[in-house]
Amino acid sequence: MSVGSGEARRERILAALAGASGPLSGGVLAEKCGVSRQVVVQDVALLRERGEKIVSTNRGYVLLAGGPVRPTRLFKCRHAADQTADELTCIVDLGGCVEDVFVNHRVYGVVSSRLGISSRRDVERFMSELTSGVSAPLLEVTSGYHFHHVSAASEEVLDEVGRALAERGYLAELTDYEDATFA
Repeated sequence: MSVGSGEARRERILAALAGASGPLSGGVLAEKCGVSRQVVVQDVALLRERGEKIVSTNRGYVLLAGGPVRPTRLFKCRHAADQTADELTCIVDLGGCVEDVFVNHRVYGVVSSRLGISSRRDVERFMSELTSGVSAPLLEVTSGYHFHHVSAASEEVLDEVGRALAERGYLAELTDYEDATFA
């Protein structure tokens, strides 16, 4: 992760909010990160999407207490729909939590869903809901490509998740644009 990457910037935003004694405005956070206020608004939306408890007040953003922030990493994956359960089980068996899934469609833009899958039971429930209806996995609209933010107790666990996904042939390489925009 480069110093100027989107993930690094979002971690700076989280750190600033965690260390603040009160609300921080979007303008203050933008100045701290060297970006526009709109970029901060987008980053806060992505942080919320991955489960961070950030609330907006009339005076700025506040990070709600709720324990330490778990390390989170973006994984770009590609596989067939019938390999979804294997991919998710691989992640949770290693101690990861699949926070979300999203695709970046050329026409529709980013389409995402919060998942919060952290156990085999969650995987089974998700797969049951997916197969019992008329819906299809998001990956089907992007030739199998999709993204997950995965959180874990440590960076080492995330490294292990990455290796396991690569061994299964599910891991795809992030482009610089994707790393800067979605990480």
